Amino acid sequence: MSFMEVTAFLFDGFLISLLIFAVTLICGVPLGLPIAFCSMSRFKPVKAISKIVVWIVRGVPLMLQIFIIYYVPGLLFNFPMFSKVDRFFFTNYGIADAGRILAVLIAFSINYACYFSEIYRGGIESISKGQYEAGQVLGMTKRQIFRHIILKQVIQRIVPPMSNEIITLIKDTALANCIVVCEIIKQAKELAATKALVWPLFYTGVFYLVFVGLLTIVLGRVEKKLSYFRS
Repeated sequence: MSFMEVTAFLFDGFLISLLIFAVTLICGVPLGLPIAFCSMSRFKPVKAISKIVVWIVRGVPLMLQIFIIYYVPGLLFNFPMFSKVDRFFFTNYGIADAGRILAVLIAFSINYACYFSEIYRGGIESISKGQYEAGQVLGMTKRQIFRHIILKQVIQRIVPPMSNEIITLIKDTALANCIVVCEIIKQAKELAATKALVWPLFYTGVFYLVFVGLLTIVLGRVEKKLSYFRS
């Protein structure tokens, strides 16, 4: 295979990596906020359950979580739903790996939502109580205080750790190949197995480096704009 053919073949896999990346952000970023509020709840049962869930998700390797979500329904309930989704989409629409990708998206979204929730919680709790009290003196409701005073400062404070998680996310998409999702690493391994080409496996690093470079530039600009809210 020529260099351009290998590049095109790997890029097909990288599109799957980008899909996992995008959907995880779309689902995980907003989902992390209610989890953070539950972790800060004054209602102890809700707080305890939330903290236990976050502890488990953050403590168990993401690869194992993918295995659990993909295989456990079939093992425990004799209902391999993701395999059925695979067959349905392949039979009716010619789309391969739909069920596997869905399992990966669920695992990634839950995992990163829990990580984001801790970042949110840390950002919210870092704001001094005096600012809440100042808002109350001005006659503002708790919702208005959070929206107009607290939220902008929280966003500014969480951008750096969020940036790190987002950059880590694109690299973690490689874990999807553990259940044979055809992301870029799986594509490179396929070339090694069928064409005896090893160099494409190392070449995949270029795709990650370029994308991480673009992310770094974009997130750096976002952080710079939000420096206006630096206390």
